Amino acid sequence: MKAVTLDGFGGLEVLGVGEVPKPQAGEGEVLIKVAATSINRPDLVQREGKYPPPPGDSEILGLEVAGVIEEIGAGVSGWKTGDRVMTLVGGGGYAEYAVAYADHLMPIPESMSFEEAACVCESYITAFLNVFMIGGLQDGQTAILHGGGGGVNTAAIQLSKALTPNTKLIVTAHPSKMERVQELGADLVIDFTRTPDFTDAVKEFTGKKGVDVILDHVGAKYLTPNMNSLGYKGKLVIIGVISGIKAELNLALMMVKRQQIIGSVLRSRPVSEKGEIVAEFTRRALPKFADRTIVPIIEKVFLIDNVAEAHRMMEEDKHFGKIVLKVG
Repeated sequence: MKAVTLDGFGGLEVLGVGEVPKPQAGEGEVLIKVAATSINRPDLVQREGKYPPPPGDSEILGLEVAGVIEEIGAGVSGWKTGDRVMTLVGGGGYAEYAVAYADHLMPIPESMSFEEAACVCESYITAFLNVFMIGGLQDGQTAILHGGGGGVNTAAIQLSKALTPNTKLIVTAHPSKMERVQELGADLVIDFTRTPDFTDAVKEFTGKKGVDVILDHVGAKYLTPNMNSLGYKGKLVIIGVISGIKAELNLALMMVKRQQIIGSVLRSRPVSEKGEIVAEFTRRALPKFADRTIVPIIEKVFLIDNVAEAHRMMEEDKHFGKIVLKVG
């Protein structure tokens, strides 16, 4: 089968497209003929040799796929060949065929294209898990979502507005993306290039109350302003550390305000736990995609042969929403 290959680890030059063995569905798994996948930042980190797949998962890049079930493995029920599905995968998304656990499958609503469906699993489930299941965001509360315009950020904005319509959202963004972030539903957009310490802006917006939930992928650089912006019993959920892994923490402030700092990843969670997350997402969020309340935001669709260009677009951080790779 056709798939994206790596000639070692490094920059865009290591990406190629070639023939690799077709995978087989094991017990509890299905084989999917992939129509589309998407580019996620962890793919770039894996390409650089810094983020290996979990043991037993494919070495091929790609964390989510949308396509049609080609084969059913032993012990699988509730699905049949020909079903349109989207799913998380531990690896193997950048290929004509991919294997996925049946418990991680979601049906693609009739109203959605394969390209749209390819955007859902990694970004939207990551946002849903961390903002709602872990962060516990409730309607009427206030949240900070960092990284305005990225896949997880736009997903978090859309989910928040759909599931908790009275939530107030503060988003940090690059100047080039601020207007589109505002149009998407952010109540306050902060230019992080001019205001790296957003504490005062948050205090003014919230009347010094602070926010209830913060979704952060920046890490060390934002720890102090995050904690200063977090309100009483607020939760900081960290899903990335692009600015570093070490920072000082004011433990007294954290104790007095009864704040929580929670680290979270999705890819390395146990199979059964991912299944529970997918089931909750399917129950609460998937209907919003079916009725087009939420429509995935696609910056551009690339053919699989142009995978290097797709990675370049993400590296340059000029995209808004998702970058899709069309496979089939």
